[in-house]
Amino acid sequence: MTAAKPVIAVLGAGSWGTALAVLIARNGYRTLFWGHDAARQARLAHERENARYLPGVRFPENLIIREDLIETAEEAAHLLVVVPSHAFRATLEALQARLSSKAIVAWATKGLEPATGRLLSQVAADVLGEDRALGVISGPTFAKEVAQGLPTAVTVAARDFTTAEAIAAWLRSDRVRVYTSTDLVGVELGGAIKNVLAIATGISDGLGLGANARAALITRGLAEMRRLTAALGGKPETVMGLAGIGDLVLTCTDNQSRNRQVGLALGKGRKLQVTLAEIGQVAEGVATAREVRQLAQRMQVDMPITEQVYRVLFEGVAPQTAVEALLKREVRPE
Repeated sequence: MTAAKPVIAVLGAGSWGTALAVLIARNGYRTLFWGHDAARQARLAHERENARYLPGVRFPENLIIREDLIETAEEAAHLLVVVPSHAFRATLEALQARLSSKAIVAWATKGLEPATGRLLSQVAADVLGEDRALGVISGPTFAKEVAQGLPTAVTVAARDFTTAEAIAAWLRSDRVRVYTSTDLVGVELGGAIKNVLAIATGISDGLGLGANARAALITRGLAEMRRLTAALGGKPETVMGLAGIGDLVLTCTDNQSRNRQVGLALGKGRKLQVTLAEIGQVAEGVATAREVRQLAQRMQVDMPITEQVYRVLFEGVAPQTAVEALLKREVRPE
């Protein structure tokens, strides 16, 4: 007899959380779907779709909308957290006392903890304990395409392959290929840094600097990702995989990327706060630029593209001036 599939709770009702909840439910899991806005959750329950973020994607019958975080955590066997990075610690703290000791906690949030610059795996271990089974999902994915059932490949990383495989089983389908890894550091850093670099390529394209400049930024940005990952103990093969170069290329070249949209607007002279308000969802690369810059300084890793993105976002440096600063850097061997 085939064992019953565990109940999975997806926490976070943005576009990515919605897409993952729909995917897991389509895979035959009873899926509890929680978001922090109770009124919005009530609308999701009534309309059976997330008309704001993924219009036209109908919810499977086994996707259950929930408004109470604690009740959701108590009922679920395992949890997938897809809240923004600034809400990650608070969400875990709110539910940690109600979790089963056997519950796996995974996340698909791509960023670092604001103010501390810590990896989310470090935050999760702080809150939930070092013995908790933890894992991260990352890779080149746009929520809309996953929800539409278009072919996708992702990476799941955990401390051990048993946990990684358990999480991968939630996601695998005939349209979603899942690879596993034990390199939490590399997978998390890839998902964070690529958002900063997407802002950089967006700025370049917004300024009309052309395909050559975009390719150069992606390539040299990959070098920055590789250096910081190595400094923190991540594996070089992870940087060259789905969670590294795969996600980097996707986010830097397609306008579905919110972070690229931010850069495009800045390159065209738009104000940051106006752009973020128009996008209507969190662009993780904005906050992550500050944290990655501080982390690079602490680890004494040279990240000039990240540095210039930070200056544009937080010091009021004009995008054209930032580009000129990169071009005027001392010539060096590749």
